[in-house]
Amino acid sequence: MSFRASVLTLYPQMFPGHLAESLAGRALERGDWLLDTVQIRDFAHDKHRSVDDTPAGGGAGMVLKPDILAAAIDQASPEGDGRPRLLLSPRGRPLTQEKVRELASGPGVVLVCGRFEGVDQRVIDARGLEEVSVGDYILSGGEPAALILLDAVIRLLPGVMGNEDSGASESFEEGLLEYPHYTRPQLWEDRAIPEVLISGNHAKIDAWRRQESEKLTKERRPDLLKVKKKPR
Repeated sequence: MSFRASVLTLYPQMFPGHLAESLAGRALERGDWLLDTVQIRDFAHDKHRSVDDTPAGGGAGMVLKPDILAAAIDQASPEGDGRPRLLLSPRGRPLTQEKVRELASGPGVVLVCGRFEGVDQRVIDARGLEEVSVGDYILSGGEPAALILLDAVIRLLPGVMGNEDSGASESFEEGLLEYPHYTRPQLWEDRAIPEVLISGNHAKIDAWRRQESEKLTKERRPDLLKVKKKPR
């Protein structure tokens, strides 16, 4: 069964976006993964198709109404669907490669793209939305975050990447950042490829790559070194 992504949004025209190109796009054409969008406004009750209201207790911005969003979720993900329901939110748990692999191994995902000031907490609780963040910054809406999440997941689906081993040594897969890469020409602007990479000694190459990964991780992301890897 193909991986199926359902995206609840006020801007369905933003999808599939860049996912219609390259490997993800070809996989979409083949049916390796499926995408459907749900326009949240279709569930509004008034002639203006209003989906938001002022926050209880006062304050700036507007809040997505629980009844309207719940109706959209119920249509996209009826009881027994089995796919996780994720709300893209800056206050969510950070998206990690481990989480990406977990999602890629499942039947699909239901993504709720927030807008305005936020989403009524009652619908988050009542519909079991798991909040996920793609970084410590604020976007104008959840759509770009949803595209990022889908990009990360889709590339791991069977048959999407030409070489199934190409993702094994990437950043975060082993708790480290990826080592530097080089290719021809061997000498460019007086900068040479490290000798070890053209030595043909694969044991030394592997050791160099591991050393460089550890060095980069220590310099740029020391927080990753503090995270203990779970036993497989």
